[in-house]
Amino acid sequence: MKTSDIINLLHNAIEAENMGKKISQKKMAENFGISMRTYQEWRLGSSAPMGIPVVFNMLGMLKDEDIVRLVRKINGQKGTV
Repeated sequence: MKTSDIINLLHNAIEAENMGKKISQKKMAENFGISMRTYQEWRLGSSAPMGIPVVFNMLGMLKDEDIVRLVRKINGQKGTV
């Protein structure tokens, strides 16, 4: 799977968690501390954050519950996503 596919799947999943409310690319970019142009390039596949394939390969080595626990720890969240 291409990195742009992963970024788009994640964007859509985040919108779904937000009751289907659309989230602009500008807002997503702000949330991640990057420019909107960079985020757009990630979604289009014209550029990609180099670490994403490595991170996803590492996550693929874990059990589902361990992934959720790890992501919540990274985000500083203790409750539900």
